[in-house]
Amino acid sequence: MDAQQLQGLLLPVGMIAIFYFFAIRPQKKKEKEINEMRSQLSVGDEVITIGGILAKIITVKEDQVIVEVGTTKTRLELTKWAIGSVVKREE
Repeated sequence: MDAQQLQGLLLPVGMIAIFYFFAIRPQKKKEKEINEMRSQLSVGDEVITIGGILAKIITVKEDQVIVEVGTTKTRLELTKWAIGSVVKREE
């Protein structure tokens, strides 16, 4: 392999490395944090769903949670992936 071919190969490899460190790696880190947050859900936590609903967790099952919504205490059964963030953890 001569220097010309090596230079031609260096640019695409460099672009792939840059793409990995600025796009793929941060996305995987964020996904890991979200999965960890969802695995630590517990009764009493106040959460926001990915649809924007503010709710309080009543029951936690393996892949589902039951939440209470609003002043009428309406109960909804949701899958854990529908939880976007935890607003307040139950101490």
